[in-house]
Amino acid sequence: MLVAMQTPSDIPPEVIPIVQTFFTAVVVIALGVPIIRAVTRRFERGPLPPQRLSPELSERLNRIEQAVDAVAVEVERIAEAQRFSAKLQAEQAQRLPRGD
Repeated sequence: MLVAMQTPSDIPPEVIPIVQTFFTAVVVIALGVPIIRAVTRRFERGPLPPQRLSPELSERLNRIEQAVDAVAVEVERIAEAQRFSAKLQAEQAQRLPRGD
């Protein structure tokens, strides 16, 4: 059951929004100042230094790069074979007599 909050008659109704605004500002400042300090420190330090890759990871990346290159060459071969086949089929279709 919700109970409506009653204000004593000696407190003017304009005071409630002022008090709410005050406490909201206090909470925003209490949470915002540490966040702003952290962001400022991060900008002052500058970018993070690049991390060195482990030799194992570097080797693995090289193998992946070589595999991707090999796949690209094979895909190009397949595409060339399809173009050649399409060309041959088009030439053969032109040579065959049409049965109308």
